[in-house]
Amino acid sequence: SPVAIGAMIRNPAQAALLQRIAARGADSFYVGPEAQKIVTTVNTAARNPSKMTTGDLASYDAKTRPPVCITYRVHRICGMGPPSSGGITVLMILKQLERFDMARLGKDSPQAWHLFAESSRLAYADRDLYVGDPDFVSVPVKGMLDPAYIATRSALIQPTTTMASVSAGSPPGAPARQSAPVSEVPGTTDLAVADARGNVVEVTTTVEGYFGSGLTVDGTVLNNQLTDFDTVPEKGGYLVANRVEGGKRPRSSMSPTIVYGPDGKVRLAVGAAGGSTIIAQVAKAIIGVVDWKLSAQDSIALGLIYAPGHVAAVEKGTEREAMIPALEALGETVQVTALGLKANAVERVNGRWVGAADPRSEGVGIAQDGTVTQIQRVGALQRAPE
Repeated sequence: SPVAIGAMIRNPAQAALLQRIAARGADSFYVGPEAQKIVTTVNTAARNPSKMTTGDLASYDAKTRPPVCITYRVHRICGMGPPSSGGITVLMILKQLERFDMARLGKDSPQAWHLFAESSRLAYADRDLYVGDPDFVSVPVKGMLDPAYIATRSALIQPTTTMASVSAGSPPGAPARQSAPVSEVPGTTDLAVADARGNVVEVTTTVEGYFGSGLTVDGTVLNNQLTDFDTVPEKGGYLVANRVEGGKRPRSSMSPTIVYGPDGKVRLAVGAAGGSTIIAQVAKAIIGVVDWKLSAQDSIALGLIYAPGHVAAVEKGTEREAMIPALEALGETVQVTALGLKANAVERVNGRWVGAADPRSEGVGIAQDGTVTQIQRVGALQRAPE
């Protein structure tokens, strides 16, 4: 039965699990009784039982990945590297837009949002072709962010017209393509936090569906992350970078991002939930803060235009809808859509940390002094496929 809104939920089984891990170390989760519980649960699932073994869990290693960073205007921006596609795609969207005066155009300019859509298309095209688990495919991270390559991609963007078609480019270091043999629901969480010492953490995590795989062990939901792989392993006669392979980690759209000001100190930490819209949400929020001089809260609240392909999805019920005639005059093909958006941020304002939360869904922003951001809720959270 549904739990009443505002009700306190207690999970003593998970609390006990976390206490055991804290006392015994992380390895105790991957081997021994805990691992056996997980394997037994998925092996005996009533629906889609898994062939996972205790050896699979024992061989798993949570890996530290190098970040990807660029300079946008006078800010240094860092995000997650592959197998997450979020960081590199956010950075490509921003760098491709850097030659345009987004500040002068402003947040209410249809042309600014048209430029944002065009840059998104180019970045998503490269993401789809090249990004996967770097332990299995060669991801040309350096080439995708190479200034000369970014300049060639940016040159495809025109302020007054829309590209007739978009395809991935050929960044330096792109691997040779391998010839191939002849609806989602929300389950992603994001948080941004800073402490009095200046430590900043931005976390995005997901179990994929509302309750992941629908299985739990010791109060902990087991994820359904397999759906983040490309369902079809080949496209156009070539193997796709994000195809399913044993031991491989799926590509994600998660985009936890930290923005450093000209003084080298953290200016903003931002992330989002919402499948593949995460990338556009984070890029939009950064442009809002850096170019349009908005607060993180107001940047997050801006309506979105999400354009991973030819059609630009205009967020339903937002100020973006009024721009449709002007966007169509620029050649955009638009579709009004109720996007599943949920971003969060923490920003440094006049020496004080201030939280920001999305008005579209649950969440709250709390300032350093304990002040809670008052947020008017609008709409419900849905989710786009990653």
